[in-house]
Amino acid sequence: MVKQITKQKLIEIGAQIIHQKGFHHTGIQEILKTAGIPKGSFYFYFASKEDFGLQVIDYFNNKHREMVQPIIDDTSLSPIKRLEKIFDFFMSYLKGMDYTCGCPIGNLSQEMGDLSPAFRRKLNESIVRMAQVIVGLLQEGKETGEVPGDLDLEETANFIVSAWHGALIRMKIVKGPEPLENHRRFIFQTLLRQVD
Repeated sequence: MVKQITKQKLIEIGAQIIHQKGFHHTGIQEILKTAGIPKGSFYFYFASKEDFGLQVIDYFNNKHREMVQPIIDDTSLSPIKRLEKIFDFFMSYLKGMDYTCGCPIGNLSQEMGDLSPAFRRKLNESIVRMAQVIVGLLQEGKETGEVPGDLDLEETANFIVSAWHGALIRMKIVKGPEPLENHRRFIFQTLLRQVD
């Protein structure tokens, strides 16, 4: 039990540092020192720094799901209103972070996607998972007539996720919400306009 608690603490603290500084700029000793765990303990819990990084991606995936699941489950809202609420939630979250850091999965994809096949596979699974959340809501929206019937759901969801990550990159450059607001307007006022 103590082993699992310690391992989880290392993952949580490591995830926070990686989100701020990136994978390569996060040192094992920094994680151990911040966690208050003795030096040399790291390899008791993880086979390598890469193994640690892959488990941090799982942590980020679980946190993302915890954040969006209550919104997905809120059937008092229409499917597209739920999708809007997901993006509004993250826009508010990013405002609270002063428009820094962005998406940890997107950041790691840029940093590690070309460098590690294991990271690339795991990160691609994460992006696919994000898109599938959107596909599910779009499918519901199509069934209720809220989404144009001829819309390719997979293609649209993939575009929305890719455009969001592009907006996050620009958000970090301008240090403001304008790219996120532009993304929101285009997605919900143009691409997913309600059928009359």
